[in-house]
Amino acid sequence: MTVVDRAGYDRALRRARQLAHPQGEFVGQESFMSAGEIRTIARRAGIGRGVSVLDLCCGVAGPGRLITGSLGCDYLGVDADAGAVAVARERSRGLRCHFRVCPVPPLPAGRFDVALLLETMLAFADKEALVSAVARGLLPGGRFAFTLEEGMPLSAVERASMPASDTVRLCREVALVESLSRHGMTVRWREDWSREHARRADALARAFATDAPSIEAQLGQDALDSLLVSHRLWADWLGTGRARKLAFVAQRDCTECPRRAVSGAAPSSGW
Repeated sequence: MTVVDRAGYDRALRRARQLAHPQGEFVGQESFMSAGEIRTIARRAGIGRGVSVLDLCCGVAGPGRLITGSLGCDYLGVDADAGAVAVARERSRGLRCHFRVCPVPPLPAGRFDVALLLETMLAFADKEALVSAVARGLLPGGRFAFTLEEGMPLSAVERASMPASDTVRLCREVALVESLSRHGMTVRWREDWSREHARRADALARAFATDAPSIEAQLGQDALDSLLVSHRLWADWLGTGRARKLAFVAQRDCTECPRRAVSGAAPSSGW
């Protein structure tokens, strides 16, 4: 995807995304997460001033800009899409945000206090390789904060009905937790966001339908149809329990005290 394609795609959907979120809850994210949920997972991961944060598959970095602007952390966003990174850089002027275009895994060189992976775990076919790379990239006591699309793999019928189903790879919670444990990470916090994300998927589907003439004019009928079908399916799957959306913070185990403890309370620097 080129820089113009990604910027145009984001621009075409921006009005509908704003309409689908309550006032103040849309911050440029390309997912079902709200600003409040982004703040919650950042707080649970212990993000604050001086904390090094690696945002994996950052896209146009709406969550990254929110976190960096609020907390003043040291932020590096990475994404394989050069167009998304170009949009992220343009929108992050004046913030302490840095970006790289690179596939994940591997992770960039260095070690970090926090690794974020928001709303993209389902795209990874080899989640074991991803978890291994994250563990190696975290400092002792570092945290992996992520969301998981949980459930049994899609059936043949479900794959046929879901657009871009090759990027929709559900994972059982027990398998992911066992993978974390194998690579020296322990779950410290977990929350189920399925109900809220079912409502948000439905709100987005309705907003896309309302703004359909504008979206179709900018992106074409096929793209509009894919958006409507996928969001309606997610609303159904999350609403009926076919899939769940879970949020986690896992901590890398270590024998010595971690540099920074994970806290359930908001840092004093600005949420």
